[in-house]
Formats: sequence, C-alpha cells, structure tokens
Amino acid sequence: MKEQLATIRQQALSALEAAGSAQELEALRVQYLGKKGELTSVLKMMGKLSPEERPAMGQLANSVREALETAIEERGRVLEAQALEQRLKDEALDITIPGKPVKIGHRHPMYIALDELKEIFIGMGFTVLDGPEVELASYNFDKLNAGEGHPSRDWSDTFYFDTDSRVMLRSQTSPMQVRAMETMPLPIRIIAPGRVYRKDEVDATHSPMFHQVEGMVIDKNVTMADLKGTLNMMVEKLYGKGTQTRFRPHHFPFTEPSCEMDVQCHKCGGVGCPTCKGEGWIELLGAGMIHPRVLEMSGIDPEVYSGWAFGIGLERTAMRQFKIADLRLIFENDVRFLEQF
Repeated sequence: MKEQLATIRQQALSALEAAGSAQELEALRVQYLGKKGELTSVLKMMGKLSPEERPAMGQLANSVREALETAIEERGRVLEAQALEQRLKDEALDITIPGKPVKIGHRHPMYIALDELKEIFIGMGFTVLDGPEVELASYNFDKLNAGEGHPSRDWSDTFYFDTDSRVMLRSQTSPMQVRAMETMPLPIRIIAPGRVYRKDEVDATHSPMFHQVEGMVIDKNVTMADLKGTLNMMVEKLYGKGTQTRFRPHHFPFTEPSCEMDVQCHKCGGVGCPTCKGEGWIELLGAGMIHPRVLEMSGIDPEVYSGWAFGIGLERTAMRQFKIADLRLIFENDVRFLEQF
C-alpha cells in the first residue's frame, strides 16, 4: 500500500502540473479524489491492515490527499489567470468597462431644406427624379434651346471633360427636364434635385459647386399664373405666410417668357446689407414657360401642351430659411456652425 500511495502521489502531481484547462483539472480531481478515485480505492483497503500498520498508512494517505488538494488549488489559480489573460487578448472590447456616450448627429441644414422642398412638391403630386452629374452637352444645352455659341457654353463658364465640349459636369439640373419629357407619359410633374457645377467665383452667395432643384409641369392649358401661384405657395410653406417675393423679367433660352423670383433679404429685411449686396432682395430662382422649341425637340406638340419650369438654388433656400449670412459656411463643415441646427 505504501508503494501504491507513492505512485498515486507522483502520477497525480505530474498530471495536475500538466493540466491545460479547468475541465481537465476537474477530471483529474475526480480520477484521484472522487468517490471511485484511485486514492479512495486504496483507502478502502485500510481494513485489511493490522492495527499496528493502520496509523502509519492513514497518516501517509492523508498526506497524499493534502498534497493533491493543494496542487489542485494552486493549478486552478494558474489556469484561471491564464484564461483571463487569454480572454483579454481575444476580446477587442472589454464589455465590463463602462461605455462612452455616443453623440448623435443630425441632418445638415441644406438637406433639411431639401427634405422640406420634397415634401412640399410631393404633396402637390410631383415625382422626384435623380440623374447623372456627368452629362452630355446635348442634354445640358442643345435640347434646351442653347445651341453652339451660346454664352453659357463658354469654357470660362463650364467644366468640360473633352476638347470638343461633348461631355461635361452639368451646369444645371435642367437636363432632367429633357430626360423626363423623352421618357415619361404626359402630363408631367417632376422635381429634380442634385449637384451642379459652374465656374463661379466664391463669395457670400456663389460657389463653383452647389445644389439645385429643378421643377417642371407639362399639361394642357398650363399658364404663367400657375407657375407664380405654385412658387408663392412653395415660398410661404418654406418661410412662413406673408413672405415677400418679387418676379423680374429675365431671359433663359429654354423658357419664354422668363423671370427670376427674389425673396426679401432675411438679414436686413429689405434695407440693404452685404449679404444681399445692398439690394434688399436675394435671387432665389429662375423660371418661365417652357419654350415651344424645347417641347418640339422632345416630341411634344406645343399646340396642344404647355408647361413651366424653374430652377432653385438649394443653398440659397437654406440661407433664407436658417438666416445664414454666408453661403461658404454651408461647405466649410465647421462643427460650431453645424451644431446650431
């Protein structure tokens, strides 16, 4: 029995030292110290010993048990520390650490204005269209009655991709009018928001890249009065009832007659200031009745149908709505400015 106890002690301590996991350690504890374990089996043989041998063997068996229990406890602490270290390596995020507060963003003031415009026109039965920013000059100019030699086709005004001026960054969202007339059934009521590009000098109200919302209606018996009524309703819904507007005669090759609509300067209330360049008014959009030649080029009979169109600068809309004095603030991404909205 003495040799058996010595063998159990040696084998058990070696096995415990080599245990690689808590599960393996528990299996070894059951193997040696469990009810049917090897040490327990040896202790059951104590009854066969003489009274003189029992005390010595009992003391030796207890010593082996204590040694195994101590080894199990120590190995358990080592394995627990190793498991914690491995867990920290494996987990990129310690879920026990309190989280950092998440700062929720909000919509850009320009897109707040765009969403409101969409809501206004969708409520009046308009469809929202999207189109390419890299456009063919034929859609940007020719089919809008701005042929070769028109001032807007000059290299100093427009961004072209090729030397023969066929491919360009669109200077307006008006090409979507042509695309709608060529593909959509009559009557047509659409708006087309998007980015446009012109070689404008940067100042408080101009930028070489800006956003425009084009609108168009084609139906029977459409008049200039419908255009003015729709635009005045749009402005009142955006800026409040009683907002002052004015319509001025203008020229656009794709509309006849043509006009520009101004809103009273939000900064000075019509007195005159740097924002409105002393005029008391800020140009908001250009509009007019669609030129009969534009309708004909898209296969629509101008004797049966008429229509109107407008193009509004989205940045200027946001400036008026949120009383922003300088258009450049919209593009500078200064958090101190954006957090106001």
